[in-house]
Amino acid sequence: QVQLAESGGGLVQAGASLRLSCAASGHTFRNYVMGWFRQAPGNEREFVAAISMSGYMSNYAESVKGRFTISRDNAKNTVYLQMNSLKPEDTAVYYCAADRLPNRPFGDIRPAHFGSGGQGTQVTVSS
Repeated sequence: QVQLAESGGGLVQAGASLRLSCAASGHTFRNYVMGWFRQAPGNEREFVAAISMSGYMSNYAESVKGRFTISRDNAKNTVYLQMNSLKPEDTAVYYCAADRLPNRPFGDIRPAHFGSGGQGTQVTVSS
């Protein structure tokens, strides 16, 4: 069973940047599409970004496109989320998640295919 540990969150002002990390263990990391999700108080979990097994393909929620970049290092079993130009509406707990199935074609991935994340990391953006 995959274990995920997110880190890198914090309290920043609007316009600032943060880089989140997620260390994975318990599965063959390179065989899984990885994603980032977030959940604000009172809201459902929201898809943020996903990255293919190789790292060459990615997609993003419209709300973060152009500001956030997802990447991965398969040698380190780690996925990252670089967040620039942060806005107060980005405030949430951020989770990484793995596709429930290995080797799924990236074009077939849907948010519902991802499992639950780790403990998450809080990102708070003040105005």
